[in-house]
Amino acid sequence: MPDCPELNVWDATKYDTYGTFVWRLGADLIEFLDPQSGERILDVGCGTGHLTAAIADAGAKVLGIDSSQSMINRARTNHPLLRFEVFDVLELNLGPQFDAVFSNAVLHWITKPEIAVSKIFNTLKPGGRFVAEFGGKGNISTIITAIYRAHERVGGGVIGDDPWYFPSVDEYSCLLEHAGFIVESAHLFDRPTPIGHEEEALSTWLEVFSVPLLKGLTESGRNRVVSIVEEELRPLMYRDGAWVADYVRLRVMALKP
Repeated sequence: MPDCPELNVWDATKYDTYGTFVWRLGADLIEFLDPQSGERILDVGCGTGHLTAAIADAGAKVLGIDSSQSMINRARTNHPLLRFEVFDVLELNLGPQFDAVFSNAVLHWITKPEIAVSKIFNTLKPGGRFVAEFGGKGNISTIITAIYRAHERVGGGVIGDDPWYFPSVDEYSCLLEHAGFIVESAHLFDRPTPIGHEEEALSTWLEVFSVPLLKGLTESGRNRVVSIVEEELRPLMYRDGAWVADYVRLRVMALKP
């Protein structure tokens, strides 16, 4: 996935099976990026490589990076003709060689955003652009609240650290400008997101994407928390035979002078 701290260890097979909505919903972000033939583009947090491949289809020379070895292994299997490397965005040192940096559903996992933004700035050529979409202020707030309430009811251990960074437009724009970017656009919007039609789709989502908040529990405690969350959220999020999560996204484009 998406690049993220090692406190969330990604299962690439499970992600490719149950997280397809992540990259499918990122397709229009590539239109926003508007990759051109011959451009050098860095895909930060490429996950299993599907959007990297879509960028390459436009004729760009693209490098996909992710902090998860499992994700990179899967990306190389999925797209053997493309280049993928294990890199943590907080340790990028590739130099100013890219015309654009692209990132989908990743930067909300980076809890040191000022470092990430600075590293991204340094990888761009002058005039290069940074295009990203990720969780913004209010993202999955209903789910997070339900997890905390369920955890209190179960009382099986100390809840894990909140692994997410969901900024407002103003907050993230200030970070970008402080790093030296010119902010071309920044937009926060609700995007209710179907995460699966299966009865167990929410529990699968919790197992894939909220591991840090459940890690302090025993296996039986985790199962109980998931069950309580499902029970509480079903009237709110199960609609027309599908679970729909309360996603809020922040989409930005910024330029390096």
